[in-house]
Amino acid sequence: MSPQIAPQAGRREWIGLAVLLLPLLLVSMDVSVLYFAVPFISLDLHPSATQQLWIFDIYGFVLAGLLITMGALGDRIGRRKLLLIGAIAFAATSTAAAYAHSAEALIGARALLGIGGATLMPSTLALVRNMFQQEKQRATAIAIWTAALTSGVALGPILSGFLLEHFWWGSVFLINVPFMVLLVVLAPALVPESRQTRSGRFDLLGSVLSLGAVLPVIWGVKEIAAHGAQPRALAAIGAGLLLAAGFVWRQRATAYPMLDLALFRRPAFGGAIVVSVLAMFGLVGFAIFTTQFLQSVLDMSPLKAALWSLAPSLVVGGAAPAAAALAQRGVRKAYLVCAGFLLALAGFAAFQLVQADSPLWLLLVVAMFYSTGLVVVMSLGTEMIVGAVPAEQAGAASAVSETGTEFGGALGMALLGSLGTAVYRHEVPVPAGLESAAGTIRETLAGAAGVAHTLPGPAAADLLRGAKVAFTAGMHAAALGAVAVMALGAVVALIALRRVPAVRPAAAAAEAEQPEPVPTA
Repeated sequence: MSPQIAPQAGRREWIGLAVLLLPLLLVSMDVSVLYFAVPFISLDLHPSATQQLWIFDIYGFVLAGLLITMGALGDRIGRRKLLLIGAIAFAATSTAAAYAHSAEALIGARALLGIGGATLMPSTLALVRNMFQQEKQRATAIAIWTAALTSGVALGPILSGFLLEHFWWGSVFLINVPFMVLLVVLAPALVPESRQTRSGRFDLLGSVLSLGAVLPVIWGVKEIAAHGAQPRALAAIGAGLLLAAGFVWRQRATAYPMLDLALFRRPAFGGAIVVSVLAMFGLVGFAIFTTQFLQSVLDMSPLKAALWSLAPSLVVGGAAPAAAALAQRGVRKAYLVCAGFLLALAGFAAFQLVQADSPLWLLLVVAMFYSTGLVVVMSLGTEMIVGAVPAEQAGAASAVSETGTEFGGALGMALLGSLGTAVYRHEVPVPAGLESAAGTIRETLAGAAGVAHTLPGPAAADLLRGAKVAFTAGMHAAALGAVAVMALGAVVALIALRRVPAVRPAAAAAEAEQPEPVPTA
């Protein structure tokens, strides 16, 4: 008896995928689009230091906290319906942010943007899961989805820099509106609706517990990254973990859980979430070092640094499709994920060769290695997560995946950032006579540069040279920390994913031999 072959996606589904990339790109860009806009916002709205931090962070906090809730809601009311509601909300709140006349109004608009973003991200991945039933086509579609997600974060600063050269700061938000309108117009015709057939009533208490669990943990980790392990940050993480335990208890006790905990017993689901978290730990946690090295050590402008940071993408962009193709040829995903981690490990280890006076090409080559390896891990991990769950639970599964990557990124920034900062503070020299400015010099490389600008030529050059060497030493230490995490990821991949079966080439060939369906309107 031949195995049942899933229906093949046609032209309509592939065009629909392109439509679904619109919200994904914009939501991921909104994480980083403010990098260049802050000085302009400060001149116009005069936010306090605390308000400026909240303008940055509130979007990511709300987004991470509501992903599980919105994923489960989309499973119940329809993922396309939630996507369209989120698109309208995202466009409206983007307009509100663009024309905010006070720091408080902008913080509120950014929080509402986070709510809109939380409806869009799990909906797009869940819809991809339902549009592409064949494993081969789904793997290719998710590879494209992963590339769009990572590209959005990198494109945010570039788009921001371009807009700010020609328009006022509100344009970085207003650019969202036409793309959301395009999504609302095209999605009903190109993206089919999908939902759970028997969903039951929505678990409101579970939703509150999930929000209460994720928010304080993410906030606490970010606080540790910024200010060290202070008691309030540790208390927030502890409170979040207690609420997470309450969320697990609720999901076991209720008749209509938001998340089926039995999914975590599937190696392709639980193991894939762990490796995705570890990959995001390295990718996001180390990004701050490469960005600062380009700007503060190689003295590039922010826009020039952002453009050069895209150079490795020429190779990285082909990594996910290549890994998907190898999986379709029968290579076990555990081995491919392990290889991705080992490639990233080699890239992080090679950062020991990068010195303060190294040429630009060396930095770009080693960054290309670790980025390529981690994109392979993230793409295969995401495909395993959504492929391991029934189609009707795709929204909740997608939300768990994205919540895990948010947590991995925040944890990477906290731990690798703290390690690099500690080494920098230990290594940076404070010239005689500048003891009163020692705190500023040891705080950041940017602070040392600010002090250097007040000194005469030779003294300024000596201080800057010492600070750049110290920052590079901190980058080396963070890279070694990432090496250890990548080694852990390789071991986890071999152990946790060992029971994930390889794709049978015969089944893949049978899928490929299906006739191309006639496109429907």
